[in-house]
Amino acid sequence: MKKESLSVGRPAHLRHTNALTILKLLREAGTCSRADLVRASGLSAPTITNVVNDLISAKLVSPLGEGASSGGRPPDMLAFNAERGCLIGVQLSAHQMSFLMTDLMGKQLDTATVSLVDQKTTPEAICQLIGVQVRTLLRKHKMAREQLLALVAAMPAIVNVDEGIVVAISTLQGWRKVRFHALMRKVVDCHVIVENDTNLAALGEQHRGAAVFHESFVLVQIDANVSAGIVLGGRIHHGAQWAAGEIGYLRLPHVARKFPALHEFGELEQVLTNRAIVEGFRECKEAIAAGSAAKEVMDAQRVFELAHAGDACAKKVVQSRAALVGDILVNLSLILNPGLILVGGAVGSHPEMLSLVQQHLQRAEFAVPEIAPATLGDAAVLWGAISMALEALPGILLPQPQG
Repeated sequence: MKKESLSVGRPAHLRHTNALTILKLLREAGTCSRADLVRASGLSAPTITNVVNDLISAKLVSPLGEGASSGGRPPDMLAFNAERGCLIGVQLSAHQMSFLMTDLMGKQLDTATVSLVDQKTTPEAICQLIGVQVRTLLRKHKMAREQLLALVAAMPAIVNVDEGIVVAISTLQGWRKVRFHALMRKVVDCHVIVENDTNLAALGEQHRGAAVFHESFVLVQIDANVSAGIVLGGRIHHGAQWAAGEIGYLRLPHVARKFPALHEFGELEQVLTNRAIVEGFRECKEAIAAGSAAKEVMDAQRVFELAHAGDACAKKVVQSRAALVGDILVNLSLILNPGLILVGGAVGSHPEMLSLVQQHLQRAEFAVPEIAPATLGDAAVLWGAISMALEALPGILLPQPQG
């Protein structure tokens, strides 16, 4: 157990600081004794006793009884009460909403999916659908509404996190400058955070995926869209206008030089997404076969398979896209110089794509960090949401005293 430093202040604030310290130690340790807390915190035994009694009264800590003795009096064992409440992450996409519910230690309790096909998808309608599903999950686990302590909503859009404003979602109805935090607070009575989905995917990889041991890294997602989540010093880098990581709008040489527009695909997305790779393959085939290319139902995965099997058009398309991804990773490395760049999404993390990208990057003599596939797949966003809720939890459980 790591020893915590002490802070000095007025009595109420000092008690609050001590309680936060003890709560942190208990969450990290799982179970420990009061003596363990004295050693790890540097606080006196009477102070530990008072703080622990307060936390037990608040149902934040559970006494477990006597532990094993090492020769003297058996220690009184304690644990953070992870069952006191729950956290929920919700991910919004064009066609569905996904939910992840955990206890206060981040242990998975449940998942759910709500289809948006044939549903009204205005901001108000989405909030109501979220509210219905949240209440369903709480009832299923026999929890009261006040036991939901935090909900983190992942949005496929630029998000002003401070004000909870979703800038725009082109695939849903009426989503432009939506004050989503305010709308959600009318539906759920808990701490609400609204964040960009790729940023949360990056946090998910840091929480339990391929970036667990990295404080600074970039996650590049390539699938139906292209975006990046940038984590610097353990924190999401949002940028001055919340648009850091919107690499789908990067301006490319030899491509129509359009300025970024919220309701249009960016230049990079016009050549690198799942749909763009299939279109590039079809154009090549039609040029060879004079307009009589087969109309096989395809996706980018099939193009990768054909490239691996030696199909000339598939190889041409995949190699050109891999070179483009390699150029983008070099540019990110030169600007940010992170220790790791993860590549995710069905297109970005495909072994055929990654192999070619890494070959392309071998020509770079400096700045390029470790390149690796993201490991959590579709689950990354929701686990990132839970990670963000867990980080906010101490302030929710123990609010700062007034005055």
